[in-house]
Amino acid sequence: MSDDVPVLRMESVRKTFGGSVVLRDVDLEVAPHTVTALIGASGSGKSTLLRCAGLLEDVDDGAIWLDGEEITDPRADRDAVRRRIGVVFQAYNLFPHMTVLENITLAPRRVHRVPRARAEQQARELLERLGLGARAGEYPDRLSGGQQQRAAIARALAVRPRLLLLDEITAALDPELVGEVLDVVRDLKGDGMTMLLATHEMGFAREVADQVCFLDSGAVLERGTAEQVFGDPRQDRTRRFLRRIVEAGRL
Repeated sequence: MSDDVPVLRMESVRKTFGGSVVLRDVDLEVAPHTVTALIGASGSGKSTLLRCAGLLEDVDDGAIWLDGEEITDPRADRDAVRRRIGVVFQAYNLFPHMTVLENITLAPRRVHRVPRARAEQQARELLERLGLGARAGEYPDRLSGGQQQRAAIARALAVRPRLLLLDEITAALDPELVGEVLDVVRDLKGDGMTMLLATHEMGFAREVADQVCFLDSGAVLERGTAEQVFGDPRQDRTRRFLRRIVEAGRL
């Protein structure tokens, strides 16, 4: 796929729940091999945007493209689209009755029909890379929160996604475990993985993001480079949000 074509493009995307507008005419492009960070207060629509991008929620209006293919077209093969997108949530969502290795090999074997031996080899390579090589045979409840989240990232990477969606992946972690998970994202950026992430870790977003989008009441109120949005925001609402973040010592 040409690097001139956005991996993800959203145009005039609108989503409501029970009469409440959660996304308001969202336009967004994510270029190949870049990281886009979604920032904003809780309830601003970040998680819903990610879920719509991953076809985990239907949009009420607008359209979404993945590698130039309109995936919101009713004729699109939604299962095939989802196989090209990796998603990691706040909650690790690992199957508790399966070992770490079984969790990671499930989708490659069942969905992509990868032979067991090759799926396990690839999973072990991922686990080694993420510092979990010795934990392959463990069950999730034997892992720390940071280890579980790294295992969840390995599971998302096991399907070799075109796009990785990360939804507040450090929100459920104790502060001392946050760094080990963010280090994984830094490494993925170095590999050229295309990522769209929602985060409250403002310093991290400023460090790794090529593009930052500030959401407010379901709308993308401001977008730009990390340097521009954090260093010289154009919108008063963005400035007020970042001022509170600074006052709270989070930036």
